[in-house]
Amino acid sequence: MLDPWRLRLLSLLEGLGTVRAVAEAARLSPSTVSQQLGVLEREVGARLFERAGRRLRLTPAGVALVRHARVILDQMDAARAEAVTLDSGLDGGEPAGRVRVGAFTSAVNTFVIAAARTLRDRHPRLRVDVRELDLLDSVPALRRGECDVAVTALDGSPADPGVTHTPLIEDAVVLVTSADAVVAGPADLADFRDHVWSAEVPGSWTHELIMRAGRRAGFEPDLGGVFASYGSLLAHVEAGLSVTLLPELAVDPRYRVLAVALREPLVRHVTAAVRASSATRPAVAAVVHALAVAAAG
Repeated sequence: MLDPWRLRLLSLLEGLGTVRAVAEAARLSPSTVSQQLGVLEREVGARLFERAGRRLRLTPAGVALVRHARVILDQMDAARAEAVTLDSGLDGGEPAGRVRVGAFTSAVNTFVIAAARTLRDRHPRLRVDVRELDLLDSVPALRRGECDVAVTALDGSPADPGVTHTPLIEDAVVLVTSADAVVAGPADLADFRDHVWSAEVPGSWTHELIMRAGRRAGFEPDLGGVFASYGSLLAHVEAGLSVTLLPELAVDPRYRVLAVALREPLVRHVTAAVRASSATRPAVAAVVHALAVAAAG
């Protein structure tokens, strides 16, 4: 019989690509991960992964096993949640158990924590764990089974039939300058080609946004500041050292900055994503509903 724990490790390997990354995500030692993946290969009787440079890539057999494993693991999670509900003496429609929410920083600060507080007060048998993730990491984490609900944004990529999205909020992207700047809105990005820009670290959603938007406007943004947090980025802009692009949710009112609408609007469509197999779980449905209410303000 295949061990569900080992199946989860293989699912993590598909998304993360290295034993060390899997070990960090699973809070295990790399040697333990390697050993357990080896045991899984022997249990299955097929090669499940192969080395590709410094990374490990799943073989066709490994990909097929992960596809089936995700269905099995989702069903096990649903069974566990139903057992918790019944053991609590509640009917099948009352939310209970544990739901893990992964969300990007500005969503956590503006409505995710508020939703978690509401759920705690209304459903004492339901526990909501919140994990802060970069926007680009949220759906991959959902697919790997690291969270049950991912607050993310649709980006025009092909739809994943295994993931369902519930709209939460339309979040407009704005040009952010120091409060002392004189900017007549709406802003044309081409007018800021000679300005110094700031962004989050490469690979983050906002970094990709700024670089793509600048190139569409005909210039390569000159980055004079690269930061790991919105707070540092906004402090740099507040000091008059740079300009940036941010979604409105990320513009913290504690900083003296000016947010200017764009002449060519950019909007991110924020959603709550869940695995299709768990969308009808009462606990998951309750969390998605609470997020929608909190996001609407």
